[in-house]
Amino acid sequence: MAIEGKDNPQTRPIRLGMVGGGKDAFIGAVHRIASRIDGRYELVAGALSSTPAKAEESGSALGLDEDRIYADFEAMAKREARLKNGIEAVAIVTPNHVHYPAAKAFLKRGIHVICDKPLTSTLADARKLAKAADSSDALFFLTHNYTGYPMVRQAREMVHNGDLGTIRVVQVEYPQDWLTVKQSNKQADWRTDPARSGAGGSTGDIGTHAYNLACFITGQSAESLAADLQSFVPGRQVDDNGHVMLRYASGARGMLWCSQVAPGNENNLKIRVYGDKGGLEWHQENPNYLHVTPFGEPKRIVTRGGAGMSDSVAPATRIPPGHPEGYLEGFANLYKDAADVIRAHQAGKEIGSLVPGIGDGLAGVQFVDACVRSSARNAAWVKLNG
Repeated sequence: MAIEGKDNPQTRPIRLGMVGGGKDAFIGAVHRIASRIDGRYELVAGALSSTPAKAEESGSALGLDEDRIYADFEAMAKREARLKNGIEAVAIVTPNHVHYPAAKAFLKRGIHVICDKPLTSTLADARKLAKAADSSDALFFLTHNYTGYPMVRQAREMVHNGDLGTIRVVQVEYPQDWLTVKQSNKQADWRTDPARSGAGGSTGDIGTHAYNLACFITGQSAESLAADLQSFVPGRQVDDNGHVMLRYASGARGMLWCSQVAPGNENNLKIRVYGDKGGLEWHQENPNYLHVTPFGEPKRIVTRGGAGMSDSVAPATRIPPGHPEGYLEGFANLYKDAADVIRAHQAGKEIGSLVPGIGDGLAGVQFVDACVRSSARNAAWVKLNG
């Protein structure tokens, strides 16, 4: 079936490539689904695995042309940049240690990058990638997907509008249970390997999500923190649980808990924000509802697509209230928003966007680095950019 407007440079789908995300990979499939939901992208090329045979098998299974299936991302970046109809953007969905070299290869050739979080596996690489992004004409997007949820954007707007007053307390947590015991599979192996994941385990994998969510909603970044990290599973080389206290320059205080050894928790991300005029609460596992309590008044529930939802947030929701909408659609909102920015950029314009960028990615890696440094000093207070 022909895609409407396919020959119009501003309305046709963006030609997308992918690095990683081959056979048996979880997050690659999520990105591909998200990119297709609004019809804004067409996957045309990929270096889908570090194993050439698997890369070929994965690309063929996705229907890619044989000559657009690559054995490595460097070859892909070089050739696609020369092709008349080469990719315009690339999604990087590899283990963390590949993010920096892959993103750099495409940025220096003017190809826009949509990268999974965290930004990189080390702070040194994060800083180098930030410089590469700043010196490139290409755009960089980071898929902290929870920022795409409508009620998260609603919460952000309410905080920014002053509905909660001066922010005093931020409490955010992200517990899971899937690494409660030692196990070996593709996902667990690289996430618990410091050479591939970085020095942070749960802090890098899900703690960065929790920290980014708090920053996104409140508009504030922590100035310093004190972290107590644990590796409860014998022999595990990265943390699987972390308790972190946060201090903000504004005077607000926060607490963050991330854990992958908390039985009974699947993806139980939640946040509570309190100001001198009221508070709010949001739960990722029940994402279509935002609980808001003005001080001295009854608690209110704002529903996705329902009464009380801001007009500016409405474009982030696709279906009527009462029908569940969440994880995939949140990712899709980031891809849709990134597409708008890319097309505007190609037309010589700049537009605002809520999609996290290189600065948010650098902040996330600084968070992980500070947590590791603090814990090594018996939970001493450390600066995030120290």
